[in-house]
Amino acid sequence: MLAAFEQGEMQRVLTLSESLSGEHEIELLLRALALRATGRATEALPLLLRLTQLRPQTFEYWNNLGLVARETGDVPTAEQALRRALALAPQHADVHYNLGLLQLQQQHWLAARETLLDAVQLAPGLIEARLQAAHACHVCGDSLGEEAMLENAATWPPQPAEQALTLARMLSTLGRQDEAFHALDQALLPGDHSAPSLRLRIIAMRAALLERSNRLEQAETELTQLPLQELPPDDPQLLCAAWLTHAAVAMRRGDTASAEQLYRRILASTEDADARAQAAFGLAAACDRQQRQHAAWAALQQAHAAQLTIAQGIVPELTGEDSQPLAMADLLVSRSEYARWAPLPPPREDQNPVFVLGFPRSGTTLLEQMLDAHPDFCAMDERAFIHELTERMRLAGQPYPSALADLTDTDAAQLRAVYTQMVRKVVPELGARRLVDKNPLNMLCLPMIARLFPQARIILCLRHPCDVLLSCYMQSFRSPAFMVMCSSLQRLVRGYVRAFEHWFDQVEVLAPRVLEWRYESVVSHFDEQVLQLGHFLDLDNAGPMARFAEHARSKRYISTPSYAQVTQGIHGHAVHRWHAYREMFEPVLPLLRPLLERLGYAA
Repeated sequence: MLAAFEQGEMQRVLTLSESLSGEHEIELLLRALALRATGRATEALPLLLRLTQLRPQTFEYWNNLGLVARETGDVPTAEQALRRALALAPQHADVHYNLGLLQLQQQHWLAARETLLDAVQLAPGLIEARLQAAHACHVCGDSLGEEAMLENAATWPPQPAEQALTLARMLSTLGRQDEAFHALDQALLPGDHSAPSLRLRIIAMRAALLERSNRLEQAETELTQLPLQELPPDDPQLLCAAWLTHAAVAMRRGDTASAEQLYRRILASTEDADARAQAAFGLAAACDRQQRQHAAWAALQQAHAAQLTIAQGIVPELTGEDSQPLAMADLLVSRSEYARWAPLPPPREDQNPVFVLGFPRSGTTLLEQMLDAHPDFCAMDERAFIHELTERMRLAGQPYPSALADLTDTDAAQLRAVYTQMVRKVVPELGARRLVDKNPLNMLCLPMIARLFPQARIILCLRHPCDVLLSCYMQSFRSPAFMVMCSSLQRLVRGYVRAFEHWFDQVEVLAPRVLEWRYESVVSHFDEQVLQLGHFLDLDNAGPMARFAEHARSKRYISTPSYAQVTQGIHGHAVHRWHAYREMFEPVLPLLRPLLERLGYAA
C-alpha cells in the first residue's frame, strides 16, 4: 500500500486496503488519504476520526481530520480538530494555514487574518498562506498588510485558476496591473469539468481589468469571447462576473439601459453580499444617468444594506448607532499639548511631500493628477502611510497624538525614514521629484504631518458638502469603517461634520501652510486656479498641470473611483449635482447648515 501511495496509484491503495483489517494505523492513514485523493473525502472522515482516537497526541491526524472535515462541510468537526492540532503543534504553519482557510470559509475575516498572518510568520515562504493572508487583509481593509503579503508576488509560480483570480483582483487594487494580467495568463486550469467555467471567468476578469485601466476597446475585444446569449445558465459565479463586466463597459459607452438590465439580473439571481453591493451601486449609477433619482436612491439603499452586512462581519463594534467610524477624528492636540512640542530640525524643503487631503470625493484625485502631470512632482496614488506612522507610534508604546510632544530628533528621523522606505517601495522612480501624498483622510492626521513635516505645503480640497456627500453615498468603498459610515445619509453627514470639526480645531492649533482648493472655482476659472496653485508651490511654470487629462489617460491605473472622470478634462457636470436629490437631503440640511455657512456654500 505504501509503495502504491508513493507512486500515486490511489486506486491500487484502495484495492489493497480492502483485504486488511482496517484497524492498523498505517492502513487507516493510507486508505483515508487515498479516499480523499480520489474525491471520496466523506468516506475518509470516519477513518481519520479513528486515527485521532488511536493516537490523540499526534497533531498530524487532527490536522488531516480538520482539513477533510472542512472540505466535506462539517465545520464543527473541522474547527474542533484544527484547534486541537494547534494546541499540540502551535509552531506548525500548516495547522495555522488550515485553520485560517476554515475561518475564511466561515467569513470570520478578522480571525482569519490573524491566523494566516501567524502562518506566514512561521513559514514566510509558504505562498499559499501569503495569498490567503493577503485576501483576508484585503477584505478587512488592511491595505498595508495586503501589500506586505504580496510584496514578491511577481516571482510566484503559476497559481491554480481560482487562486489566480483572487490574486489578480488584489494586485489590481494595489495598482500592479501588469502583475495582475500575468497571474491570469499563467493560471493553471484544473483537469476536471470546472475548467471551461474558470477559463471564461478569467476572460471576464481580464476584461474588467482592462476597463478599470481605461482600455475600453481591448475590454470589448475580450468580451466578444463572452457573448451574453451563450453564457451557461447554471453557473452563477460566471454569470455574475460576466454580467458585471458587460455592464461596466456598457456604462462607459453610455448604454445605461443595457447596464441597468444586467445589474437587475444580478440582484435577482444572487444573495452574495459583495456581488449585490457591486450590482446595486452600478444600478444606481445607471438610473442616475437616466435622471431617475428615486430609482437610483432605492438602488443605493440596497447597496448599503449589502455593504453593512459585510461590515458587520468585520467591524461589528462599529455598527452600533452611536459608534464613531472615523476614530481618528477624536484624536486631537490641545493648545497646551502643542505648547510642549520642542522644536525639531525640519527636513530640507525638497524632502517635504505636498499633502493633498480633504474629505473623499472632494476633487483630490483631480488635483493629484494635475500635480503628477508636472515634471517636478510624482504622485504615488492613494496610500495610508501617514496613518501607518500613527500606528507605529502606538505599537511602540507612544500614544498618538499626545506622545508627539516627547519625540526626539532621533525619533522623528526614524519615523521619516519609515515613511520614506514605504514611499520608495511604491515609487522607486521618485528621484529628485517632489512627492505628492494624496490621501483624503490625512485631514485627520494633521498633528503627525505638522510634527514631522512642519514646513510642508498642504492643499485642502473643498467642494459643496452636499455634492461630496452624494458622491460618497453613491460610491462603493473598500474600508469596512467607511461602509458603516456611508450606510445611511444621516450617519455619513455626522461623519463629515465631525471630520471638519477636527480639521478646523487642529488648523487653529497647529497653523500649517494650507491652500484651500475649491472644486467649483477650478471648474469655472481653471487657468486662474492653476496659476494660484503654481504660486503656492513656488513653480516657475505651472503650465504642465493644465494637461492633466492627457497625462491621466497615459497612466495604466488610477486607484480611486474617479479613474474614468479624470481622463475627461475639466467639466461642470458634477457641480450642484445634489440639487436633483434635494428631497433626500432635506432631513439632513439642519445638521449641515453651520458647516455650509463656515465653508461659504449655500443650502
